[in-house]
Amino acid sequence: MNPAIPVFLYHAVMDDPPDWIAEFTVTPRDFAAHLDAVVDSGRTPVTISTLADHLAGRAPLPPRAVLLTFDDGFADLPGPTADALAGRGLPATAYLTTGAIAPGGRSLLPPAPMMPLGRTAELERFGMEIGSHTVTHAQLDTLTTRQLRAELLDSKAALEDTLGHPVPHLAYPHGYNSPRVRAMAARAGYETATAVRHALSSDRDERYRIARLIVRRSHTVADVSAWLAGDGARIAPYRDGPKTIAWRWYRRGRATLNGPEFAG
Repeated sequence: MNPAIPVFLYHAVMDDPPDWIAEFTVTPRDFAAHLDAVVDSGRTPVTISTLADHLAGRAPLPPRAVLLTFDDGFADLPGPTADALAGRGLPATAYLTTGAIAPGGRSLLPPAPMMPLGRTAELERFGMEIGSHTVTHAQLDTLTTRQLRAELLDSKAALEDTLGHPVPHLAYPHGYNSPRVRAMAARAGYETATAVRHALSSDRDERYRIARLIVRRSHTVADVSAWLAGDGARIAPYRDGPKTIAWRWYRRGRATLNGPEFAG
């Protein structure tokens, strides 16, 4: 069996989130307990670049790796969330939705307190690696080729212009992807892309759909500890099941009628 690598997916960390993101929000108190569990687990926290180097055959992984990732770019990220990580010496990876955080930008994310694009470099100083989470947070596997290319390239360019260096990592909004999306992500210059899959990753996972575990407000420290022990979820890689494929075709049909839709 492949050694399990937990890749945690967090969104907002706050006490009073908007209703639409509440299910995927944890309180600062619970978040602190999760981070303490990571420290106590004896696992080695790494960023996505370390996992990318291993999957590409460039370097071995440290023993018992674990990844902490954050999607969208909520306002807590460059503040108390970054402080909590840095205070424990924990690196992380932040995937930012540029249309939601850039001045005058437009995205499909509902209203919520978001960080400004101008604080992205500050995240790096806290020890976070920055990745793209597209421009609008659309369901990528329902888009036309032109729309998909814009989501992949424009978000990458916005972050690279802000940071002054390449941004080679991507997270699919809500994990939605397909063989076409994965191929276009590679052609757009990304080295990796993370999905969701509600599964543990492994040292043999796929570079363009690395499995992650969404942390919900209902998850307890016991759940986090089980994942850290390599239990409580299946281990990637594995093929998409019939339900996943059927759901993708249904969403594509809906997008044909209604246009791009929010992935969430």
